[in-house]
Amino acid sequence: MPSPQTSPKSSVIQALRGIVPAGQDQDIVSLNLVQRVDLSTADGGETGAPTTAVIEATLPPALAAQRETLRKQIAEAVAKVGAGADVRFSMQLSGGGSAPQQNQAGQTGAGSAGFDASGSNNPLPDVKHVVAVGAGKGGVGKSTVAVNLAVGLARNGKKVGLLDGDIYGPSIPTMLGTDRYEVRASGKTLIPFELHGVRAMTLGALVEDDKPLIWRGPMAHGALKQLITQTDWGPLDYLIVDLPPGTGDVPLTLAQTLPLTGAVVVCTPQKVAQDDARRAIAMFNQLRIEVLGLIENMSYFIGDDGKEYDLFGRGGAEMLATQTGIPYLGGVPINTDLRKNGDAGDPTANFTKNDQLAGDLQNMVKAFEQQVSVVAMQQNAPTLTIS
Repeated sequence: MPSPQTSPKSSVIQALRGIVPAGQDQDIVSLNLVQRVDLSTADGGETGAPTTAVIEATLPPALAAQRETLRKQIAEAVAKVGAGADVRFSMQLSGGGSAPQQNQAGQTGAGSAGFDASGSNNPLPDVKHVVAVGAGKGGVGKSTVAVNLAVGLARNGKKVGLLDGDIYGPSIPTMLGTDRYEVRASGKTLIPFELHGVRAMTLGALVEDDKPLIWRGPMAHGALKQLITQTDWGPLDYLIVDLPPGTGDVPLTLAQTLPLTGAVVVCTPQKVAQDDARRAIAMFNQLRIEVLGLIENMSYFIGDDGKEYDLFGRGGAEMLATQTGIPYLGGVPINTDLRKNGDAGDPTANFTKNDQLAGDLQNMVKAFEQQVSVVAMQQNAPTLTIS
């Protein structure tokens, strides 16, 4: 039985965290397979012994062979929480085979608002996964995460592109080092820069460094669409898109132009940053773009004495991830090497010259790849009813 301080629902979720499918290194809750946990209690409240448990989970095709094993493990986990009670199970494992939903404009989508689920209007059919990196506010290190995520994926042997969608304040020229080179074109097609194993394109390469971009929405829409469709990306495993901060026109343009696998939200630990991250999450949900996970930047600081200092209240993004049911993809510390290498346009050094920094970034990249694979597995998943 759960303790008086712990609700039955929390106890069930904690019990489900003990179930790790064969071949995976995370539990079914961390893999975002559990979609719903509802409990009915004898007293109708939150603290009574559960009498009925309703569990909804997504079973991807790759795990279909484990359905009976997982069914038994889920049933046993719930039974332990409700030991001695008359617990009835109604568990449904639901997949992604339902018809695409409609947005307010009446257009069907495949994870992005206004995108044809058939894929017939996809301008980049040779790109496997398009992932946006966004934030609810500026100054949280969104571009730092986008650049190092792209470089880390490339170091893992993936073909990676990086699109600087922050058309108002592009940071990629400095952080990736594209500002040292002239942009090239073949006719009306832009040739992406190839640096640190990444193909990159940024509006910063096409405008003067000190010229402000004072654009209304339609101009921003057109500029981003041109960068997407008029760049020769070639075949890619991932196209990472660094979005501008906030919830403006650019994410909507991206969602209407490309089928997105999902989005990553970057957040610093403090409460005010969490509030803005919630708005970014709500924006992606409204656009029907799946949030793959949260990354906490500036998670902590390591001083010269080797001690870790929680300058902004470490763990805030992880707490937000738990509250919203979104996977937590890891934290990146405040590190002077990260800043120096970013200013020097040498992100590869983050993975080669500081073991602790490299470990934190590699863990982030690994968690990201795992979550993308989970989303891919969920497509066309079978639907089962277990009772």
